[in-house]
Amino acid sequence: MLSFLASLVFSSIVSAKIVLIDPGHGGVEIGAVGKVKSQKIYEKDLSLRLAKKVKERLSKVTTVYLTRSLDRAVTLQERADLAEMIKADLFVSLHFNSSPDHKGDGFELYYLDNNSDAASKKVEKSENYNVKGEELTVNQILIDLVIQQTVAHSKRLALKVHESIKPVLKNFSIDDRGIKPGLFYVLALSKRPGILIEGGFVSNEKELSKINQDKYLDQLAKAISQGIYSFIKSEKN
Repeated sequence: MLSFLASLVFSSIVSAKIVLIDPGHGGVEIGAVGKVKSQKIYEKDLSLRLAKKVKERLSKVTTVYLTRSLDRAVTLQERADLAEMIKADLFVSLHFNSSPDHKGDGFELYYLDNNSDAASKKVEKSENYNVKGEELTVNQILIDLVIQQTVAHSKRLALKVHESIKPVLKNFSIDDRGIKPGLFYVLALSKRPGILIEGGFVSNEKELSKINQDKYLDQLAKAISQGIYSFIKSEKN
């Protein structure tokens, strides 16, 4: 029964050619908020800046789409529907982190899987906060099925991207919090191998002054693109 359901729900996981880049939040959903020299910086804007840079680079070697190219709200279901419409092979969601403790810092990379880690649960709660309506139909059975079908590919993608990003983090003296499993509805709904990136802490003014720079976003976008393409090439072999 599960194998039959899987054939209805999932597209074949083959060598990836179409990548959907998902800038987190947008419109009235501003995400995390921080300040640099009294200027407010919104996660929704940082994630879109990064997404456009990734698309520009990655489009040179494969087909790339964005879930949004403007500052507008896009529901999780709409993001998932787009992944289905364009027959995406990979889903990459871009975010920036926040913490009540303004000293919180570092880069994190997640792939879809169940976990019991308290720190990961906090990030899940933050990124899943707006799940409602049809999105709640992604029940535990379906989530488990999505994980079963995608986790191996998602973890390999995470490893490739993380390996590519490590030198960038070192260059900017940003703590590397590593790769973690996480239960994110945007990844589960997409029903594709995917990762969710938290590119640094907006709530930490010292770190925000680094991650708000075009230089950082350029290098991070280059590393993300290289990691994705490395994964694509490895899946073809």
